[in-house]
Amino acid sequence: MPDLIIPNQKIVEKAIKSVFELLFPTTHSFTDAEIECNRSNLQNQIQNILAGLTEKNEKVTRHLFKNLEKIKKGLLKDAAFILASDPAATQLIEVIAIYPGFFAIYCYRIANFLAQLKVPLFPRMITEFAHRVTGIDIHPLAKIGSPFAIDHGTGIVIGETAQIGNNVKLYQGVTLGALSVDKSKASKKRHPTIEDNVVLYSGCTILGGQTVVGRNSIIGGNVWLTESIAPFSVVYHKSEIIVRNQNGFQEPINFII
Repeated sequence: MPDLIIPNQKIVEKAIKSVFELLFPTTHSFTDAEIECNRSNLQNQIQNILAGLTEKNEKVTRHLFKNLEKIKKGLLKDAAFILASDPAATQLIEVIAIYPGFFAIYCYRIANFLAQLKVPLFPRMITEFAHRVTGIDIHPLAKIGSPFAIDHGTGIVIGETAQIGNNVKLYQGVTLGALSVDKSKASKKRHPTIEDNVVLYSGCTILGGQTVVGRNSIIGGNVWLTESIAPFSVVYHKSEIIVRNQNGFQEPINFII
């Protein structure tokens, strides 16, 4: 295989948005013939993107499009889980159309499928596109079960070797990271395992390849966790807020403007 040819980022972004529209049409005015034409044109676009990355570009493209309906079924489960988890969500179409968490999950599902086929570069371009537009950074090789929910999402980071079970919910600012960025550990599990039915609230940081959050646990906001916890645990960060009347208060207040 010759040197990789870097795909045009704009073409990649257009293709990924077009796949989304193929799975979740924005209008019902297309005829079956038009839908099939759009599908064929999009298949050619993906195949051309892959041409500079793998000699199996035709086979990979056919395999992706053959499995799109299966991917869509999984995404609908994700969307339904988000709808059931978020009191602000009123209908499924709302989640699919405007929720950044759902779009990031969509990009991850497509990228992960391609990454499992050993496609270089393209999966990372897909998830980095999602990162740029949603603020959610999911490595395409992370293992994430179904259904999966992201609420708000901004600032979420999920590392390459993270493993997430089924029925897991994440809120904004969650980090599933490594204890060390030592390059020698690139082939080892560096990121935590989150078992089924876990809720990770905003701002919590969970680090380390040997760290396991047991099933049915809740990790509260701003928790810093580097050790495993048993199933059915509740972990929270206790903060203290002191409110006093200003009259007679002599202690200095330490802040800088």
